[in-house]
Amino acid sequence: MNVYHELDESLRRLEATLKASDMWRVPEPPPQAYQSQQPFCIDTMELPQWLRFVFISKLDIIIEQESALPDKSEVAPMVEYYLKEQQVKASKLLLVVRAIEEVDRVITENG
Repeated sequence: MNVYHELDESLRRLEATLKASDMWRVPEPPPQAYQSQQPFCIDTMELPQWLRFVFISKLDIIIEQESALPDKSEVAPMVEYYLKEQQVKASKLLLVVRAIEEVDRVITENG
């Protein structure tokens, strides 16, 4: 299995986990929200919006074009922090963080 196939599988698991955790059904941010210069677009989007419309979308393009992967990915700590702040149930938090950690691992090991 090549890295793009592995990353695609990890992203599909993340997507399924976000859907199962009711974190997928978020409104698309307005066009100006994508212009943020802050990490995770934290000043213009909620983290679930960023995951769906920025993180997953950009990685899907990388997979489709078989472009170079980022050198590393460290999204899981931010997701864990956000979910704790939002007081998400521990079971949901764990599932989502594990799915993100898998994406981080694939990118970091192959970037």
